[in-house]
Amino acid sequence: MSQIKAFCFDVFGTVVDWRRGVAREAARFFHGHGLEHIDAHQFADTWRSLYQPAMQACRNGERPYTRLDVLHRENLEKALRSFDVDITTITEAELGALNLAWHRLDPWPDVAAGLARLKTKYIIAPASNGNIAIMIDLARRGGLPWDAILGAEVTQAYKPAPQAYTRMAEILGLAPGEVCMTAAHNNDLHAARQCGLATAFVTRPTEHGPAQSTDLEPSESWDIVAHDFNELAGKAAL
Repeated sequence: MSQIKAFCFDVFGTVVDWRRGVAREAARFFHGHGLEHIDAHQFADTWRSLYQPAMQACRNGERPYTRLDVLHRENLEKALRSFDVDITTITEAELGALNLAWHRLDPWPDVAAGLARLKTKYIIAPASNGNIAIMIDLARRGGLPWDAILGAEVTQAYKPAPQAYTRMAEILGLAPGEVCMTAAHNNDLHAARQCGLATAFVTRPTEHGPAQSTDLEPSESWDIVAHDFNELAGKAAL
């Protein structure tokens, strides 16, 4: 770890509990529209399932880079229709407000303290597919002490495209090996390692709910493996 100068973090799932937060916001929306029969957590899962396919269209050149707020808004309509919701009865303002659910997510309990410890020695920044406006709102809500906000809107590339990692290091003025990508997702770390970044795996065994079956353990020998951000800070010699 002696060469590491920055820790950069996946956000949705690693830093914040997206499933619980989106379900909370969706439940309020459904209650206000007589749709209480819809399972809010199932809806959150459905909305999230549209995330990767929407970004893939940008990765493979079918459409230019489009910030995540726009993709989420498009996916919101698809998700509502999949639950047989007549979106013609919902105003644009109401849809826009629900789309901001992704701006109102809470960090996992260990995050703020762990980041504060890491910040005493390292540059810390999000490396998220989320756009800057989302990252600012999440930071202000959760007290996340970032030194900078990086990610797709800055690099103009969605992970796991190589540019998402290499441009991030370039922006920081660092070599890839001086940046440690931190995530609860093995595929994110695999892509980062392929670009020369160091890697840290933090387990989030309930990101997808109590029946989660993916990313419960490291799939490779990552440079650091930790159960939470406090253990991560400890293993980073803090």
